[in-house]
Amino acid sequence: VIACRAALEAIQRQNLPLDWGTTQNNLGSALLTLGKRETGTERLEESVAAFKAALEERQRDRVPMAWAATQNNLGSALRILGGRESGTDRLKDSIMAYNSALTVYTRERSPMDWAGLQNNLCNTFVMLGKRENEAPLLEKAISAYNASLSVRTRTGLPVDWAMTQNNLANALMELGKLEDGTSRLREAVAAFTLAMEVFEENNMSYRKKIASRSLIRAQELLELRQREQPEEPASR
Repeated sequence: VIACRAALEAIQRQNLPLDWGTTQNNLGSALLTLGKRETGTERLEESVAAFKAALEERQRDRVPMAWAATQNNLGSALRILGGRESGTDRLKDSIMAYNSALTVYTRERSPMDWAGLQNNLCNTFVMLGKRENEAPLLEKAISAYNASLSVRTRTGLPVDWAMTQNNLANALMELGKLEDGTSRLREAVAAFTLAMEVFEENNMSYRKKIASRSLIRAQELLELRQREQPEEPASR
C-alpha cells in the first residue's frame, strides 16, 4: 500500500494515464488483501475507491481486458464489503461490476476467466439471496455454478472444481431451506460429499473441515425435513 501510494505521487496522471490507472488498480488490490484480514470496513472502502479511480483511465474502449480485470476486482471488494454491512446496495453493485466484466471475459474468449467470474458472481447471488430470502437469486446462482463446472472440470482443474462444488452445495442448502421437499437438500449433501473427496485427495484439511461442517448441517436439515414431511409410500 505504501509503495503504491508513493508511486502515485511520482506518476503524473496527465502524462501517463494508463500507468496511473494500473497503479490505482494495484493499490486497490493491496487494500483488498488487507481488508480481508481485518474486521472493519475502512480498507475495503478505500479499495473500492481505488478501483473506481482506476476505471477512470482503464476504460473499456482503450484497454478492454484491463477494464474487465478491474471490474472483477471492484466486484470482489464490493462483495466482501457488502457481507460486512447490513444493507444490500453493495451486493447489488458487486453484481453489476461482475456482469460488466463478463461482457469482456466471455466463455469463448477467456473460458477460465469466465468460469472464475461466474463463481464470483454466484457467491454474491447467494449472499444476496440469503439476505433477502429470495429463491430466484439462489436459483440463478445454482444455474451459473453448474455452468462454471462445465469449464472447471474435476479432471482438468480438480481444486477449482471442488471449490465450485462446495459453493454450489451451499447455494443448494440455502434454497432447500426456503423450499418444501427434500430434493435440494439431497443435492446439497451430494455436492458437499464430492467437494470433500477432492479436498482430501489434495490434502486440503482446512477446506475439508469447513465442508464437513456444512455437510453435517445439510444432513441435519435433510433429516429434519424428512421427519416434518414424510414421503408418501409408493403406490402399488
